[in-house]
Amino acid sequence: MYTISNKLKTFSIALIILGLLGVGYGFMTSHKSFEDVETMLAQESSHGGGHAEEATHETASQDVVASEDHAQESHGEESHVDAHKEHVEHVQHQIANRPWSALYVAAFFFFMIALGVLAFYAIQFASQAGWSPVLFRVMEGITAYVLPGGLIVLAIAIASGTIGHYNIFIWMDPDVVAHDKLLQGKAGWLNIGWFAVRGLIFIAGWSIYRFFARKFTIAQDKSDDNSNFKKTFRISAAFLVFFIYTESIMSWDWIMSVDPHWFSTLFGWYVFAGMAVSGITVIAFISLYLKSRGYLEVVNDSHIHDLAKFMFGFSIFWAYLWFSQFMLIWYANIPEEVTYFVTRIEDYNGLFFGMLALNLVFPFLVLMNSDYKRIPWFVVMAGIVILVGHYIDVYVMIMPATVGDRWAFGIPEISSIMLFAGLFLFIVFTALTKAPLVVKRNPFLKESENFHY
Repeated sequence: MYTISNKLKTFSIALIILGLLGVGYGFMTSHKSFEDVETMLAQESSHGGGHAEEATHETASQDVVASEDHAQESHGEESHVDAHKEHVEHVQHQIANRPWSALYVAAFFFFMIALGVLAFYAIQFASQAGWSPVLFRVMEGITAYVLPGGLIVLAIAIASGTIGHYNIFIWMDPDVVAHDKLLQGKAGWLNIGWFAVRGLIFIAGWSIYRFFARKFTIAQDKSDDNSNFKKTFRISAAFLVFFIYTESIMSWDWIMSVDPHWFSTLFGWYVFAGMAVSGITVIAFISLYLKSRGYLEVVNDSHIHDLAKFMFGFSIFWAYLWFSQFMLIWYANIPEEVTYFVTRIEDYNGLFFGMLALNLVFPFLVLMNSDYKRIPWFVVMAGIVILVGHYIDVYVMIMPATVGDRWAFGIPEISSIMLFAGLFLFIVFTALTKAPLVVKRNPFLKESENFHY
């Protein structure tokens, strides 16, 4: 049986505490007065900065431009003052959005790791894979975060529109909806009540599968036949059908609806590719860590090689979806579609294209060679880059719609990562202590123990 070390437990708790302090500081310092924002914009304008004239939140920016045009044509100086006031208030709101958005990005990033592992775990049972049973307990430990992680993401989303001032999803703001015909048409779907119900259904379905799959695998350890394995096989196959639908809808609700005027039919697959490669990377990390501590002796370099192959393969798959989504929309150049990418290229150029290097070029070059996939430090190096790249991916999906060009990477972002990293480590490694680290009576166990690529 695995026992979590005091150092790891202390480290995770310290991350949580420091993260909470930093998040609190971020919220306390995010509320700027109208005069402070006006002064800041004036200083930026005098220094040649473009922030004072830009408002990248789609709906608000259109309102500002419309107001400024109207001011110049009809109402003269008085309307110009109104447009200026509206712009300052918009920037003030963007600054207030930053700690909410930073918290949401980090919460979703760690949650998507656990959900990606849950899908990968179900695939192993549904396909009756013979190489992976020695890694099942690691996967089950990681998926322990699905329930708390999912509830936290949903709670932040709802709180931002109830406790907060519509800091993440503009469709939660009734004043915005009242002046937007497109959002009025989507109000039957995009409303807080139905949003919350859908989210709870998703989380319940994922958690119920995880509960029974783990229950059956533990029961299989003591069973005299394969009945529990067959049960896990059946519920895994059913779960994957449920997952395909709910993961797509979840990605529309929790991520894509921050830009409610934009949509992509590839978005569900795109988010899935990111969560799958991130989850598999964390499986490799935890397996290597446990092996270095004298556990999981049955895990050999061929298992690590296979995990690295999946890291490589899903990195290519993610890049394919990134290119398909970007190139087709950019080439068609339809205004309603390209606005999503215009914002990200203008204000997030380095991050938007930089993550392509982190999520494709680097893993491609490092993990292409078959021998390198067996070297732990090579896998760890590639994995760190992959995780950083996919955090940036989530960051770029959320931040342009909420903070526009007011983005930065500082205390709110770092402390949010620390908070959820600590929580993730504590929950996952505590779950690993609840059962033996290797399953005992899986019918493919011998094949997995003797696996050699």
